[in-house]
Amino acid sequence: MTTDDSIIIVTGSNGRIGDAVMRRFAGRFGEVVGFDRKADNPPPPGCVYVPVDITSDDSVREGLKAIREHHGSRVASFVHLAAYYDFLGEPSPQYEEITVRGTGRVLRGLRDLDFQVEQFVFSSTMLVHRAAEPGQLIDEDSPVEASWAYPASKVKTEQVIRDGRGDIPAVLLRISGVYDDGCHSIPLAQQIQRVYERQLSSRVYAGTTAHGASYLHMDDLVDAIGAAVERRAALPPELPLLLGEPETLSYDELQHTLARLLHGENLETIPIPIQLKPLIKIGAWVLAKTPGRERWIRPWMIDRAGDHYALDTTRARELLGWEPTRSLRATLPTMVAALKADPLGWYRENELEPPRSLRKHTTHRGHEGTTGGL
Repeated sequence: MTTDDSIIIVTGSNGRIGDAVMRRFAGRFGEVVGFDRKADNPPPPGCVYVPVDITSDDSVREGLKAIREHHGSRVASFVHLAAYYDFLGEPSPQYEEITVRGTGRVLRGLRDLDFQVEQFVFSSTMLVHRAAEPGQLIDEDSPVEASWAYPASKVKTEQVIRDGRGDIPAVLLRISGVYDDGCHSIPLAQQIQRVYERQLSSRVYAGTTAHGASYLHMDDLVDAIGAAVERRAALPPELPLLLGEPETLSYDELQHTLARLLHGENLETIPIPIQLKPLIKIGAWVLAKTPGRERWIRPWMIDRAGDHYALDTTRARELLGWEPTRSLRATLPTMVAALKADPLGWYRENELEPPRSLRKHTTHRGHEGTTGGL
């Protein structure tokens, strides 16, 4: 295997995806450098970390200066994963400061310090597009219409890149919901939790149950990023690319599949009539404000529950030679098996608060844990 002597820089390198991307390029390039505000763990073998706070002009400049002095100025690809997100659905100054202005800072720093950058890869989201209807596929030319704060910040940042990239080629990866074998997807983990705990909210749905959203296994995402970097010389100078699996499971099919895997039974989901949505939103707001266990469902999600995202990824297949090799359908049994084998560990890995009944049951059984649902 031939090693490229140029540099790969990865922002958000201490995150789950960032770490996987670093490992993907280790040994294939002269230097693989991670940018992150903090690094709790040592870098992967063959990689280095440079502490950088992308909300600070000085920190970004000093980090890039350190790279230039110690590793050179030829950058094969700057893979920009650092961003802010939450599921509160409300505007936050951190979207502007981290995602939008942070991207502007790194582009200015690369330009001001005369880096020779062959490619800038930005992790955007499929949610920048207007939702479609079942039977319709979204492609890169579909209308851009972000409906809440997170995708709106990505739309704005894509424009920052267009305006500030100069002669640096840019790839705008509009990524679907990312998961792995242990889940590590907030929406999926929450849905699994509701079914596992037999919560009342798992029996009703505020949207059309025939709608769904595209997902993507993290290994396939990392492969796509690798293909984009490896084919950088042959790509157009500005390239939006949608990344997702060809099959989009509906909410109803996900519910039935999870109920069978977790409890060996079917679970019928009752759609909420549109006339009742205002009352459901009020109820979600009250529950979110009620002290005690944190509530996942927020009022803004009621409006978005009917959104449907099925993707046409022809462009990625033709230009990157890439298509997913995993599927959510095939991975769900692995996720559920991990939950059954170690419920508390699964909850901890997915940053969920376990119910009191699960904690008590596990305590009573000592080291054995529990392998069934609640």
